[in-house]
Amino acid sequence: MFEKGQYIVYGIAGPCLITDITRLTLSGCDGKRKYYVLRPMNSARSTIYSPIDNEKVIIRQIMTAQEAESLMRDLSRIRPAKIENEKQREDAYKEIMKTADLRADVGLLKALYKKRASRLSEGRKFTTVDEKYLRDAEGVLCSELSIALGEEQEETTERIRKKLDA
Repeated sequence: MFEKGQYIVYGIAGPCLITDITRLTLSGCDGKRKYYVLRPMNSARSTIYSPIDNEKVIIRQIMTAQEAESLMRDLSRIRPAKIENEKQREDAYKEIMKTADLRADVGLLKALYKKRASRLSEGRKFTTVDEKYLRDAEGVLCSELSIALGEEQEETTERIRKKLDA
């Protein structure tokens, strides 16, 4: 069990601050069940209520500073994600994001940066779906790394973009 005031990673939402642990008194909720009240770092106006015993969404601790530094060193060695079926690429993006695995996020980012560069060089637009997942993956990656490294998120984002040549 995590504690109030702690940062965690909550599935596709990414890093969240636990603002409270409470029982909900809403209709349809089991008043005996405890919930995390989460504030996503990438959507400060949102609030997520998640049962403490939630088994449907990956909930994990934020990586340590050592793990973050190791990931930063490994960025160039991580391969771009392979999206086998272009017609089902959004589903593939969602599946990668659901894993809450930052190395998979890096692979997705690399694939999307490459796709964006290719489309722009051909004089074509980068699709809205691709742009959304690029922003989401970059936000999740950079926010967790910035928390782990004790940096501002903008600083971490710039470091990652430079390393990935985005």
